[in-house]
Amino acid sequence: MWDVTHSTTISQNFPQTSDLTGRSALVTGASRGIGEAIATELARRGASVVITSRKAEPLEEAAGRIRESVPGATVSACAGNTGDADDRAAAVAAAVAQGGGIHILVNNTGIAPLAGPLMDADLSAYRKTFDTNVVAALGFVQEAYRAGMKDTGGSVVNISSVAGLRSTGVIAAYGTSKAALIRLTAELAWELGPNIRVNAIAPSIVRTKFASVFTEGNNEARAAASYPMKRIGEPEDVARAVAFLASDESAWITGETLAVDGGMLATGGS
Repeated sequence: MWDVTHSTTISQNFPQTSDLTGRSALVTGASRGIGEAIATELARRGASVVITSRKAEPLEEAAGRIRESVPGATVSACAGNTGDADDRAAAVAAAVAQGGGIHILVNNTGIAPLAGPLMDADLSAYRKTFDTNVVAALGFVQEAYRAGMKDTGGSVVNISSVAGLRSTGVIAAYGTSKAALIRLTAELAWELGPNIRVNAIAPSIVRTKFASVFTEGNNEARAAASYPMKRIGEPEDVARAVAFLASDESAWITGETLAVDGGMLATGGS
């Protein structure tokens, strides 16, 4: 017989809806590409949004584009280094001050400074990859938890990669860090439930500057042809998936990794 003794709360004491009005979000790595698209989508659904990234000028420009795209949106920029504890605290504090708390955290920051086989990897660069892609993500979750998410509840979405789910032979350092982020997601889901949900998204090739090497020349057509959807991803594809996981429409989903990949993993596309 199913135990329904804990079924009285749908999620974080908010009505079950995809509307994010009244919620406060922090999106890291949001000066362009996927991060900017995520912040735009959350703002479009009514959330108060703070975006963070290292460089202030492009970050402010991104905030301006979001406000232009979503008239009336509450969006601000807080530049900082995700690897710095004080900067992480400042970004979370900005979200709390602007939105009255922090209910949504999107860990989107990621780097891939190494390519090629692990036997040739510079270990200092490998360590930096993990510090940025995994350790900083945990640091943001800890900071958000202490800043009030432990009391109000919320949703954490970590942006991983299909490279964390299957070997590529090309970006092994990046892939192993993203696999670690997927494992971190599951562990945090167990530790922080039921009040805080933690999920990950694993995109394949998405049209961004970060992935430009995979879309140059004939590379895009070759990749698209190997996917059932016959196209590569757009930042908005990832953004809509994040909004779903941030909302109460996913109220009984935690610890999961959602592949947003055009069917790549299902069919062995490249």
